[in-house]
Amino acid sequence: EKNITLNNATIIELSCKLDKKYSHLKNLQVTWKWGNETIGHINKTENSWSIRLKILDNSKLGSYRCTLKGKEEIGAVFHLQVPKIGGKEKPIVSYEGDTAVLICKSPDYTPIAWTWYMTNGSEQIAINDSLMADKYVISSISANVTHLKITNLAQEDDGVYWCEAAFELGKSKGKLKLKVLSLMVPLKPFLAILAEVVILVTIIFLYEAYSKKKEK
Repeated sequence: EKNITLNNATIIELSCKLDKKYSHLKNLQVTWKWGNETIGHINKTENSWSIRLKILDNSKLGSYRCTLKGKEEIGAVFHLQVPKIGGKEKPIVSYEGDTAVLICKSPDYTPIAWTWYMTNGSEQIAINDSLMADKYVISSISANVTHLKITNLAQEDDGVYWCEAAFELGKSKGKLKLKVLSLMVPLKPFLAILAEVVILVTIIFLYEAYSKKKEK
Protein backbone atom coordinates (compact mmCIF):
# COMPACT_ATOMS: atom_id res chain seq x y z
CA GLU A 1 0.00 0.00 0.00
CA LYS A 2 1.14 3.52 -0.74
CA ASN A 3 -0.35 6.91 0.19
CA ILE A 4 0.01 9.64 -2.41
CA THR A 5 -0.77 13.22 -1.40
CA LEU A 6 -2.00 15.65 -4.05
CA ASN A 7 -2.99 19.27 -3.54
CA ASN A 8 -3.05 20.55 -7.14
CA ALA A 9 -4.47 19.33 -10.44
CA THR A 10 -1.95 17.04 -12.08
CA ILE A 11 -1.32 14.07 -14.36
CA ILE A 12 0.00 11.09 -12.43
CA GLU A 13 1.21 7.67 -13.46
CA LEU A 14 0.81 4.67 -11.13
CA SER A 15 2.94 1.58 -11.74
CA CYS A 16 2.93 -1.96 -10.40
CA LYS A 17 6.25 -3.71 -10.84
CA LEU A 18 6.64 -7.43 -10.24
CA ASP A 19 9.23 -8.19 -7.54
CA LYS A 20 12.07 -10.59 -8.45
CA LYS A 21 10.83 -13.17 -5.95
CA TYR A 22 7.70 -13.52 -8.13
CA SER A 23 9.63 -13.86 -11.40
CA HIS A 24 8.55 -17.50 -11.64
CA LEU A 25 4.96 -16.40 -12.21
CA LYS A 26 3.98 -16.57 -15.88
CA ASN A 27 0.92 -15.66 -17.97
CA LEU A 28 -0.34 -13.19 -15.44
CA GLN A 29 -3.73 -11.55 -15.76
CA VAL A 30 -3.38 -7.92 -14.72
CA THR A 31 -6.36 -5.83 -13.61
CA TRP A 32 -6.48 -2.21 -12.46
CA LYS A 33 -9.52 -1.03 -10.53
CA TRP A 34 -10.77 2.20 -9.00
CA GLY A 35 -13.51 1.07 -6.65
CA ASN A 36 -15.58 -1.28 -8.82
CA GLU A 37 -14.55 0.40 -12.06
CA THR A 38 -11.98 -1.43 -14.20
CA ILE A 39 -9.30 0.73 -15.80
CA GLY A 40 -7.20 -0.15 -18.83
CA HIS A 41 -3.44 -0.28 -18.22
CA ILE A 42 -0.32 0.41 -20.24
CA ASN A 43 2.20 -2.46 -20.32
CA LYS A 44 5.48 -0.54 -20.21
CA THR A 45 7.83 -3.47 -19.67
CA GLU A 46 7.61 -7.21 -19.26
CA ASN A 47 7.11 -7.00 -15.48
CA SER A 48 5.58 -3.56 -15.01
CA TRP A 49 2.02 -2.31 -15.60
CA SER A 50 0.92 1.32 -15.37
CA ILE A 51 -2.08 3.59 -15.59
CA ARG A 52 -2.07 7.32 -16.28
CA LEU A 53 -4.59 9.55 -14.52
CA LYS A 54 -5.61 13.14 -15.11
CA ILE A 55 -6.63 14.49 -11.70
CA LEU A 56 -8.56 17.75 -12.06
CA ASP A 57 -10.71 17.61 -8.91
CA ASN A 58 -11.46 15.37 -5.93
CA SER A 59 -13.83 13.17 -7.96
CA LYS A 60 -10.84 11.09 -9.12
CA LEU A 61 -9.26 10.69 -5.69
CA GLY A 62 -9.54 7.43 -3.78
CA SER A 63 -7.96 3.97 -3.86
CA TYR A 64 -6.56 2.39 -7.04
CA ARG A 65 -5.67 -1.29 -6.97
CA CYS A 66 -3.67 -3.44 -9.35
CA THR A 67 -4.16 -7.22 -9.10
CA LEU A 68 -1.92 -9.83 -10.72
CA LYS A 69 -3.43 -13.30 -11.07
CA GLY A 70 -1.59 -16.47 -11.95
CA LYS A 71 -0.83 -19.48 -9.77
CA GLU A 72 -0.86 -16.89 -7.00
CA GLU A 73 -2.72 -13.62 -6.62
CA ILE A 74 -0.82 -10.53 -5.55
CA GLY A 75 -1.58 -6.84 -5.71
CA ALA A 76 -0.90 -3.30 -4.61
CA VAL A 77 -3.06 -0.35 -3.57
CA PHE A 78 -2.45 3.37 -4.11
CA HIS A 79 -4.41 5.83 -1.98
CA LEU A 80 -4.75 9.26 -3.65
CA GLN A 81 -5.69 11.89 -1.07
CA VAL A 82 -5.56 15.59 -0.27
CA PRO A 83 -3.01 16.68 2.40
CA LYS A 84 -3.81 15.71 5.97
CA ILE A 85 -4.07 18.40 8.63
CA GLY A 86 -2.04 18.18 11.80
CA GLY A 87 -3.66 19.14 15.10
CA LYS A 88 -2.98 18.23 18.71
CA GLU A 89 -3.83 14.59 19.42
CA LYS A 90 -4.21 14.97 23.18
CA PRO A 91 -7.06 17.13 24.54
CA ILE A 92 -6.18 20.73 25.37
CA VAL A 93 -6.95 21.29 29.06
CA SER A 94 -7.75 24.71 30.50
CA TYR A 95 -9.83 26.29 33.27
CA GLU A 96 -12.92 28.45 33.41
CA GLY A 97 -12.11 32.12 32.82
CA ASP A 98 -8.80 31.33 31.07
CA THR A 99 -7.93 31.65 27.36
CA ALA A 100 -7.23 28.63 25.12
CA VAL A 101 -5.45 28.61 21.76
CA LEU A 102 -6.16 25.78 19.28
CA ILE A 103 -3.59 25.29 16.50
CA CYS A 104 -3.79 23.46 13.15
CA LYS A 105 -0.92 23.02 10.68
CA SER A 106 -0.37 21.96 7.10
CA PRO A 107 3.45 21.84 7.10
CA ASP A 108 4.12 20.57 3.56
CA TYR A 109 1.26 22.07 1.55
CA THR A 110 -0.23 25.58 1.60
CA PRO A 111 -4.05 25.70 1.79
CA ILE A 112 -6.09 28.20 -0.20
CA ALA A 113 -8.13 29.01 2.91
CA TRP A 114 -8.79 27.91 6.50
CA THR A 115 -12.16 27.53 8.26
CA TRP A 116 -12.87 26.73 11.92
CA TYR A 117 -15.94 24.85 13.19
CA MET A 118 -17.35 24.08 16.61
CA THR A 119 -19.49 21.01 17.27
CA ASN A 120 -22.99 21.59 18.60
CA GLY A 121 -24.54 18.15 19.04
CA SER A 122 -24.35 16.54 15.60
CA GLU A 123 -24.07 19.90 13.81
CA GLN A 124 -20.89 21.79 12.94
CA ILE A 125 -21.14 25.57 13.20
CA ALA A 126 -18.62 27.73 11.33
CA ILE A 127 -16.70 30.17 13.50
CA ASN A 128 -16.09 33.54 11.84
CA ASP A 129 -15.79 37.22 12.69
CA SER A 130 -19.56 37.59 12.99
CA LEU A 131 -19.86 34.77 15.55
CA MET A 132 -19.11 36.33 18.94
CA ALA A 133 -16.13 38.43 17.89
CA ASP A 134 -15.28 39.12 21.53
CA LYS A 135 -15.15 35.35 22.20
CA TYR A 136 -13.32 33.90 19.19
CA VAL A 137 -10.23 35.29 17.45
CA ILE A 138 -8.83 33.57 14.34
CA SER A 139 -5.27 34.41 13.30
CA SER A 140 -2.41 32.99 11.22
CA ILE A 141 1.33 33.31 11.69
CA SER A 142 1.70 31.91 8.14
CA ALA A 143 -0.48 30.51 5.38
CA ASN A 144 0.31 26.99 6.65
CA VAL A 145 -0.77 27.58 10.27
CA THR A 146 -4.05 28.77 11.77
CA HIS A 147 -4.90 29.70 15.38
CA LEU A 148 -8.26 29.84 17.12
CA LYS A 149 -8.18 31.77 20.38
CA ILE A 150 -11.14 31.28 22.74
CA THR A 151 -11.34 33.81 25.56
CA ASN A 152 -13.11 33.74 28.93
CA LEU A 153 -13.63 29.97 28.85
CA ALA A 154 -16.84 28.49 30.23
CA GLN A 155 -18.12 24.93 30.61
CA GLU A 156 -20.11 25.43 27.39
CA ASP A 157 -16.81 25.76 25.47
CA ASP A 158 -15.86 22.18 26.39
CA GLY A 159 -16.06 19.93 23.32
CA VAL A 160 -14.75 19.14 19.84
CA TYR A 161 -13.44 21.71 17.34
CA TRP A 162 -12.50 21.25 13.67
CA CYS A 163 -10.15 23.14 11.40
CA GLU A 164 -10.72 22.74 7.67
CA ALA A 165 -8.10 23.47 5.02
CA ALA A 166 -9.24 24.04 1.44
CA PHE A 167 -6.93 22.86 -1.35
CA GLU A 168 -7.39 22.94 -5.11
CA LEU A 169 -8.39 19.25 -5.12
CA GLY A 170 -10.60 19.26 -2.05
CA LYS A 171 -10.84 19.87 1.68
CA SER A 172 -9.19 18.24 4.66
CA LYS A 173 -10.16 18.46 8.34
CA GLY A 174 -8.27 18.30 11.61
CA LYS A 175 -9.94 17.44 14.93
CA LEU A 176 -9.10 19.01 18.30
CA LYS A 177 -10.64 18.48 21.74
CA LEU A 178 -10.89 21.18 24.39
CA LYS A 179 -11.46 20.23 28.01
CA VAL A 180 -12.62 23.07 30.27
CA LEU A 181 -12.26 22.34 33.98
CA SER A 182 -13.99 24.07 36.87
CA LEU A 183 -11.80 26.21 39.15
CA MET A 184 -12.79 23.82 41.93
CA VAL A 185 -10.84 20.97 40.30
CA PRO A 186 -7.33 22.04 41.44
CA LEU A 187 -8.77 22.81 44.92
CA LYS A 188 -10.23 19.33 45.41
CA PRO A 189 -7.02 17.72 46.78
CA PHE A 190 -6.58 20.64 49.19
CA LEU A 191 -10.22 20.45 50.28
CA ALA A 192 -9.92 16.70 50.80
CA ILE A 193 -6.86 17.17 53.03
CA LEU A 194 -8.59 20.01 54.87
CA ALA A 195 -11.64 17.78 55.48
CA GLU A 196 -9.41 15.03 56.86
CA VAL A 197 -7.67 17.51 59.20
CA VAL A 198 -11.02 18.86 60.42
CA ILE A 199 -12.29 15.32 61.10
CA LEU A 200 -9.06 14.40 62.91
CA VAL A 201 -9.13 17.56 65.07
CA THR A 202 -12.79 16.92 65.90
CA ILE A 203 -12.04 13.34 66.95
CA ILE A 204 -9.13 14.52 69.16
CA PHE A 205 -11.31 17.22 70.73
CA LEU A 206 -14.14 14.76 71.44
CA TYR A 207 -11.71 12.22 72.86
CA GLU A 208 -10.16 14.81 75.21
CA ALA A 209 -13.61 16.01 76.28
CA TYR A 210 -14.65 12.41 76.95
CA SER A 211 -11.43 11.70 78.90
CA LYS A 212 -11.90 14.75 81.12
CA LYS A 213 -15.54 13.84 81.73
CA LYS A 214 -14.50 10.30 82.68
CA GLU A 215 -11.88 11.61 85.15
CA LYS A 216 -14.45 13.82 86.85
